[in-house]
Order: sequence, then structure tokens, then C-alpha cells
Amino acid sequence: MANRDWLEKDFYRELGVAKDASQDEIKKAYRKIARENHPDTKPGDATAEARFKAAGEAYGVLSDTEKRKEYDEARSLFAGGRFGGFGGGGGGFGGRGAGTGATGGFDVNDLFAGGGRGSGGGGLGDLLGGIFGGMGGAGTTTDPTGGMGGAGMGGGLGGTTSPRRRRGADVETEVRIDFGEAVNGATLPLRLTSPMRCGTCEGSGAKPGTTPRTCPRCGGAGLVSRSQGAFAFSEPCPDCRGTGHLVDDPCPECGGDGVSSRPRTLTIRIPAGVEDGKRIRLAGKGQPGPSGGPSGDLYVVVHVAPDAVFGRSAKNPDDLTLALPVTYPELVRGATVTVPTLEGRISLKVPPGSSAGRTLRVRGRGVKRKDATPGDLLVTLELAVPSRLSAEADEALDAYARATAGEDPRAHLMDRAEAGRREAAS
Repeated sequence: MANRDWLEKDFYRELGVAKDASQDEIKKAYRKIARENHPDTKPGDATAEARFKAAGEAYGVLSDTEKRKEYDEARSLFAGGRFGGFGGGGGGFGGRGAGTGATGGFDVNDLFAGGGRGSGGGGLGDLLGGIFGGMGGAGTTTDPTGGMGGAGMGGGLGGTTSPRRRRGADVETEVRIDFGEAVNGATLPLRLTSPMRCGTCEGSGAKPGTTPRTCPRCGGAGLVSRSQGAFAFSEPCPDCRGTGHLVDDPCPECGGDGVSSRPRTLTIRIPAGVEDGKRIRLAGKGQPGPSGGPSGDLYVVVHVAPDAVFGRSAKNPDDLTLALPVTYPELVRGATVTVPTLEGRISLKVPPGSSAGRTLRVRGRGVKRKDATPGDLLVTLELAVPSRLSAEADEALDAYARATAGEDPRAHLMDRAEAGRREAAS
């Protein structure tokens, strides 16, 4: 798609979000549209499929911080015809009598950075090329009126005259795994229906047995020159929309886009220790670029199902957590108890005089780190209080209460509270 087409699209409106929307708001909006218009949800619905593709295209730009920044800057430059738009004549720098590129102290070459004398890098050509992958702009041209020609709108001044293929949009999907797979890692098949290079035409957009022809208007460059006042500009060819070729007999599967939506199965490797909400990037597995352009990336959001026994430490996700019920005698006298781990059972020594809520650390029984060294298992002792007592246990409890009647476990609290009141009153 040509730069002009990109700039004329409102990606924020496509996703239904404000221009100052956060990345989370953009992601939620895209996921909602993708779910409602996914080809699996509405098979055969051309309108839904178009909406699905458009949302993916918008998300591919707005989800990338740098691309979004450049997109916003580029659109603001041309908003309201600030520089005469792509074809308008008002309010810009292209009026008659502009001389050799300077108007009131403003040098148009500075805008395009590289199209003329004394220009540096980072101009408008770089800006547009950074967002859309560039279009192989032409060098400066000479206007018939004698003015200095302007730079190509596609960036890459003085470079190749053939159009550069635009990269496809990034795609995002989700996968749900159990706790053990998240801790130990897993290799899973991932089946999804998403835009991919058309298998019938191999991305050319032409019906099998035919080939696209070179655009006669631009000669395959994807750019044409246009005069505006004292300047001449190169802009995307309106006939081929900047691709440099025309498809006379479109592919019946993709309609000439070179991209079609169909089911596919990928193999994804879940790394050991992955956390809930982690995004895994599969390079080049996203939406293919039009006319055989390179594919974007596929991002897989991992959702981990909670485990009935183990948890992950908030401070260090490599450490597993376990709540272990113990009896009062085990806390008082100490004991050796059996506890579960991900690999099986182990024996754990509870020190005498332990209190409820104490956490014991078992080294090396947690999540395996990237360097192959495991985290730890954090065992928190919880006092198991029976809801009912047998007659014998009740009698024993009465005997214990009589034997410890002179001990007040809350005495130190009373003493400290009284000391605090005296200190406050003095």
C-alpha cells in the first residue's frame, strides 16, 4: 500500500480509540474486533474479514511505539493541507515564484533531508520510510519552470527506483497452558486462522498461469513525478498504488491481494518458567506483506491456569510457594513431614518451636531458570485446626489447658500497650 493510502487512513478510528489511548486500550480494542470478526467466528462473511484485516493493519502500527510516533507525526504534517497535502495547492511551500526551494527563510530541502543542497538525515522521507518500510524514492528532479525538484515522498532519496515491498502487519493470538507446562516448558501445536501468503498465487496476486505486468505509467518504479508550483514531487503511482505492477487477471482465492485467510498449524515452544501474560514472538509468522512483501510477526500471549497446590512467588517468579498444614504438636516439638514438589515427594524438617506462618525454604525445588539453575520452594506453615474433637482429644485438650493455666500468651501485648499509653501521656 502506498504511503498516501497509509496517511489517509485513520487507524485510531479503525480501532475505535482516542488518539491518546494507552497501549492497553489499543490492545483491548483490537482483541475485541478480532474476536467479533474472526473468519472462524464468521466464515464466509466478506465484510467481517475485511474488518478483521483492517484492524490487524491498524494494530500493527499503533501497537509499535516507534511506528505510532512516526505515524502521528506524519499525519500531523499533512493534516488540513498544512503542506498542500498530496495534491492540493493551498497553504504549502509549492507556490509560484518560490525560487530554488527557499520561502521566507524556509528551505524545502530541509524538510525532505537529502533531496538537495546542504541537507542532512532524518527528514520527511526517513519519517515516512520508517513507518511504512519505504517506497524507494526517486532523486531530485528538475521542474520545467526552472525550479529545483522536490524529493520523493517515499523516502530513500537517491536510492533504487524500484519500489520496496511493504512489511505485513503483526498478528496476536492467545494460548492457554497448565501450571506444569509453564514451569517445565512445553512444545505445543497452535492452530489459528489468520491472513497468510496466498497459496494459489504464491503472493503475486495474479491468477495461476499469469503474471503481473509492469505498470506503464511509472515504469515499475511505483512513483510518478508531479509539478506543484516551482517544485516537482515524486509520489506513489495512482495506477498501481505504488507497487510498480498491475494485475490484469486477479487470483480467484485472494482477489489480487496476494493474501488469504485460512487455517494453519504452527509449532510453538513455551520456555520453562514462562509467566502468565507473557508475549512470545514468532518472527515472520504474522500477516504477509502485499504483493509478496515480507511477513510481520506473530505474538502469542500465554495464559497460565492456576495450580491447586503450588503458586509463584510475587518477589521472584522462579520460586514456587506451598501452604503446608501442620498440627500444634508438630509446631511445638518439631517434626519431619512429607511435602509434595513438582518432581515428587520429599521430607522436610519442621524446627521445634515454629510458629504458624513461618516460611521454610527448600533449595532447588522451584522453577528452572534460563541458566538451568532452579529456584526454590517456599513452604509456609499453617496450623491445622480441627473442626471437631473426639472425646479423648477433648479430654487431652482440657488437661493441657489446666497445665498451662498460669501462662498468658497475650501478656506481653498488654504490657506493651500500657507502656505506650504512659509514654504518650508523658
